[in-house]
Amino acid sequence: AGKRKRGALPPGKGKRARSDPGAAGEAEAAPQEYSIPPPVSQGPWKNKERVLIFSSRGINFRTRHLMQDLRTLMPHSKADTKMDRKDQLFVINEVCEMKNCNKCIFFEAKKKQDLYMWLSNTPQGPSAKFLVQNVHTLAELKMTGNCLRGSRPLLSFDPIFDKEPHYALLKELFIQIFSTPHYHPKSQPFVDHVFTFTITDERIWFRNYQIIEEDASLVEIGPRFVLNLIKIFHGSFGGPTLYENPHYQSPNMHRRLIRLSVAAKFREKQHVKEVQMMKKKESKVLVKEDPTEVVFETPAEEKPVEIQLVKPESKPIVKDKKKLRKIQRKKQKKLFRSE
Repeated sequence: AGKRKRGALPPGKGKRARSDPGAAGEAEAAPQEYSIPPPVSQGPWKNKERVLIFSSRGINFRTRHLMQDLRTLMPHSKADTKMDRKDQLFVINEVCEMKNCNKCIFFEAKKKQDLYMWLSNTPQGPSAKFLVQNVHTLAELKMTGNCLRGSRPLLSFDPIFDKEPHYALLKELFIQIFSTPHYHPKSQPFVDHVFTFTITDERIWFRNYQIIEEDASLVEIGPRFVLNLIKIFHGSFGGPTLYENPHYQSPNMHRRLIRLSVAAKFREKQHVKEVQMMKKKESKVLVKEDPTEVVFETPAEEKPVEIQLVKPESKPIVKDKKKLRKIQRKKQKKLFRSE
């Protein structure tokens, strides 16, 4: 084997290129072209509110769509798997702690037809339980509005929220849950829709409207639902009761009253039929003739009886008009001949 010359590199290895400062600058600038752009809402993110939105097992498709719509409209929300029915509700506090959330919206389904919503400030409380009625989602064609994904909403409240203490507590709970924190990384610095909370018929009506820039008119986006307050608790998902709605009627009681009203109508119809049958079976009472009934009767004029001695001529029954004309012509010819 030949000897390697002094200063020669081993085979397979070339000379190292000298470091060029200009080339190094270009190499460093190249990765910056593909870097992820910073979020639009730049600023100090101080309000660290995070809302956990999930449900129990047994919800229907409409509830699932409603839950997904709320997650879409609230960029500061988090999702989790469905909770088993056998678990106690206070377990949700531990789930929120693991998910690093301090607020919670929990949908509880019962009998596959009744939907309840829990709004809670975990883990200290308070919490409120509602019955959800008249649910309409974003996917329905009636809702023609639209808004930017991740934009911050305005919150509009009915003046009644400031008059009664339990409504004032619910107002503060709604503000902390539904308002998007300022400078949130997933939010956009635009305000193009408004959440409205209206109190009518002892219920809270939730609506979401788009704000049109031209004339500041409102177009509904959705979702929409009605919250019927049941109780407000001191703790999170339990504890002493702070307020109980006296106007609340459970769905089971409502369905029971409907069944009782239908049964009452059926019993009334049966009773009417029985009374009619009894009247038919009763013996008819003969009413005596009143001799004074004939006083005001005026006898009609008697027409003289006419006795016809000659047999009337029988008219020929002719169905065809042409034959009738022929018969008339023949009679006329006979008359002319006799004359």
